[in-house]
Amino acid sequence: MLPPQLASLLLLALPTAVHAIFQDEVGHLDYHHELLGVPQRDTTFFHRPRRDDKASLLYTLSDVGVLGAINPSNGAVMWRQFLNDNITDGGGFVRSSDGENWICSALGHSVHAWDAISGRNRFWMDFAGEVKDLEIMEMTEKERKDVLALYDDGGATVLRRLNGKDGNVVWEFKETSKNVPLQVSTNLEKVFVVSLHGSPGAYNLRVSVLDTATGRRVDDIIVGAKGDVHSEAGVMFVGGNSAAPIVAWTDESRSKLRINVLGTKTRQEFPLEDDTVGVEFHAPHLPQSLPHFLVHSQTKTGNRASVYHIDLKSNAITKAYELPHLPGHGAFSTSSSGANVFFTRITEDEVLLTASTSHGILGRWPLSSGAREGSAVHGTSEVVKKSDDTYAIRSAAVTDADEWLMVRNGELAWTRPEGMAGGVAAAFAEIPESEDLAKTLEQEAHSNPLSAYIHRVGRHVNDLQHLPEYLRAVPQRLLSSILGTEITAKADKPFRDNFGFHKLVILATRRGRLYGLDTGANGRVLWSIKPFDIPAGEKWDVKGIHVEDQKGQATVWGANGEYVVVKADTGDVIETMPRGSRPIVQSTALVDSPSGPWLLPIGLGGEVGDILASQTPKETLVVRGVNGELKGLTFVTKGSQSSEVTSWVFSPPKSQKIINIATRPSHDPIASIGRVLGDRQVKYKYLNPNTVVVAAADDSASTLTVYLLDTVSGEILSLATHEGVDTGKPAECAIAENWFLCSFFGKYAIKDSPEQSLMGYQLVISDLYESDEPNDRGPLGDSANFSSTDPVDVPTGPVLPSVVSQSFVLAAPISALQVTQTRQGISTRQVLAYLPGTHGIIGLPRSLIEPRRPVGRDPTAAEVEEGLFKYAPVIEIDPKMVITHEWDVLGVQKIITSPAIVESTSLVFAFGVDVFGTRVAPSFLFDILGKGFNKVSLIATVLALTIGVVALGPIVRKKQINGLWQAPM
Repeated sequence: MLPPQLASLLLLALPTAVHAIFQDEVGHLDYHHELLGVPQRDTTFFHRPRRDDKASLLYTLSDVGVLGAINPSNGAVMWRQFLNDNITDGGGFVRSSDGENWICSALGHSVHAWDAISGRNRFWMDFAGEVKDLEIMEMTEKERKDVLALYDDGGATVLRRLNGKDGNVVWEFKETSKNVPLQVSTNLEKVFVVSLHGSPGAYNLRVSVLDTATGRRVDDIIVGAKGDVHSEAGVMFVGGNSAAPIVAWTDESRSKLRINVLGTKTRQEFPLEDDTVGVEFHAPHLPQSLPHFLVHSQTKTGNRASVYHIDLKSNAITKAYELPHLPGHGAFSTSSSGANVFFTRITEDEVLLTASTSHGILGRWPLSSGAREGSAVHGTSEVVKKSDDTYAIRSAAVTDADEWLMVRNGELAWTRPEGMAGGVAAAFAEIPESEDLAKTLEQEAHSNPLSAYIHRVGRHVNDLQHLPEYLRAVPQRLLSSILGTEITAKADKPFRDNFGFHKLVILATRRGRLYGLDTGANGRVLWSIKPFDIPAGEKWDVKGIHVEDQKGQATVWGANGEYVVVKADTGDVIETMPRGSRPIVQSTALVDSPSGPWLLPIGLGGEVGDILASQTPKETLVVRGVNGELKGLTFVTKGSQSSEVTSWVFSPPKSQKIINIATRPSHDPIASIGRVLGDRQVKYKYLNPNTVVVAAADDSASTLTVYLLDTVSGEILSLATHEGVDTGKPAECAIAENWFLCSFFGKYAIKDSPEQSLMGYQLVISDLYESDEPNDRGPLGDSANFSSTDPVDVPTGPVLPSVVSQSFVLAAPISALQVTQTRQGISTRQVLAYLPGTHGIIGLPRSLIEPRRPVGRDPTAAEVEEGLFKYAPVIEIDPKMVITHEWDVLGVQKIITSPAIVESTSLVFAFGVDVFGTRVAPSFLFDILGKGFNKVSLIATVLALTIGVVALGPIVRKKQINGLWQAPM
């Protein structure tokens, strides 16, 4: 028998062995969509990171707050930076300067500079207030290019000039006149701060002219009359090339376009078409470029454009030419080459190139069929002049399908599904069988046994027509089994496999779009639809997704009462209800009813209302009340309707606020009712399916109280209060089988100095048993059933579980807690969590966070046999436990799991900014052969033995016959 110390070391090494990463499994077992988010119109551009290099990179700051660089040749991500480490609602600024090897960005209250090639940070400066605009000074008195950052600091306008090398403040301009700062711009001599002046709804423009060297105010210019501008959105454009920057706005009816050259006091007006619904400006940003700009007008039926020129001597603006009205959205972009300015137009079927000096078409490229899927909304272009009259062009365009694509001379080069970034909800779905087979099976289920048998025999006879096709596929299946390769699906359609690894994922994003992904094809996007138009500035708040695998349908509910039912494999819309058609939905609950499981929408304050008797929930429903309390609802049936009745209410103390609620997963099978100890005794698990974990924070006392509630009676089964908790940081909980855990940031005592404590991220796990003693079933004994509402005789009151808890200190923060699921619950469960600091997902073995690990002593022989090892308070993040391998997975908001057909494996899907999927085996692959198994050697051995038996058989028989004829000596 091994010594206890050696056995403990082996057990410590066990999780490492279980979660070891094999290089050939990366990209085979898992898939990763490395996303940036949908690029924003004003923060996407081409830039040459090296002065002497002709190659450019494509840069963008997306609507979810990710700044990144893309290789334009293949669409690969060169580098990414998650600016706020949290998904944003758009905004932010990115600027570059021609010939510089760095770019500058700003978001929130921070200004950053990045190496344009590697993405390394050059400086990061935080200031009070919110950034309103960002510009790079092309011409300064120093031999460098500095950064101008405009802030709104509590009503005060603050402009700072930052050193372009280290970010230090060169000078600061501050004005407290309660103007609304808009943007900052420069020309070769001055700095202009454009603000709204006046009162809400009736503004004009105020331009503060500053000296570039000192930031001292030189002049104040009032542009326009009071009431010209009604809000910040009314100002369409500020800037342009440094020779003649402009400010432009329209009247409220969009009938006139008003433009002012910054530094002058006059405004010039130009009429707009009567059906204009939107206006965009496109101007060069290089100081040497011609002072030309384009006005893109969007109409109800199409779009048109006008090109204007500025006279640098008189500052007069004249219309040079117009581009024709074309149907559809259309997109324009500006590119410069020295003084030359080019405008690129992407229409529904072609790409057009014009110069700013004349309306003549310099180039025309028809769009390929792949580039026509979706209309271009906005884009950025790069133009290369190959000869006197020949040009090459590449355009990166964002379509109305939230895709980012590159078009080279009309041909589609690559596409990135950036719309998947910002996922808010997801669910696994089985790949549906054929519709005819589903109807046939349903018909057989509702018929008598004899007719069902006859019908099934006839169905099997009809299936014989597919026998030749099946026989032809046998060699391929056999070869794939031997070589360990996947069988490719016919016609790129998803198909079911024998192990249950191939499933669908329905993903809903904040922009109102649904995606269908195939987990068996490296997360390939099968379909994408947008059932609802989400207003600008809002996001789709999805309250629940329910998949009916038998019907192959997915139902998605939104917060504004909208819902949609789609086919899981094709995305075809079966039924839909628009926003506002039904009352506000606070949450949803998957309930079991006589007619089967369905997704129940819950209104504000936990109101459900009357429902059909056939859809009455069988279990108690837990909802949030008006004041945040929890309520248990039961339903009373009267005739064909059922109405809700409040059975209990749980309200924490007034100083506490519920911040997290954890419920059991819908699939939570129990393989064993007890845990066998090392001495062969049994501790019986407390397996109450009607439990929920509630975490309540007390900001004033800096405490976190974790409640375990019985959802039938509302009784508190367990309560634990943790002191010294930073309630400003998130706390999350999870529950499965007979245990639950919570993660939070708080104090923990130092072992050698109990009077001292440190702050850190903690994980507290609790096991629930029926009794403190082994072989004891507690007050219920061997009762097959029990009631949460009826107390037992001894002791009187509810049956409370025996709780064994332990806390651990984590080396890094974690979020998005989830527990793996397997088909029968035999495999050991694993706790999955996202690591925001390192952008990975870790799988914590259940044995590592076992609360019964012996404290302050070595385990006994019986405990070693049980799998326990000495308690250590700190859990280090072992890279081999990170299931994302070396993938850089950004912004995971939630992780979902699903069982496979084989018991050893659980499917994992994570979403947020990126999309990641894999499969894990918490107890290793005990029911499936791994890729390392040498099937060829096994088959060769069997064949060799078979040949040997066949060859030696006649020889053995001949020897036996000869032996019978030989006379005995």
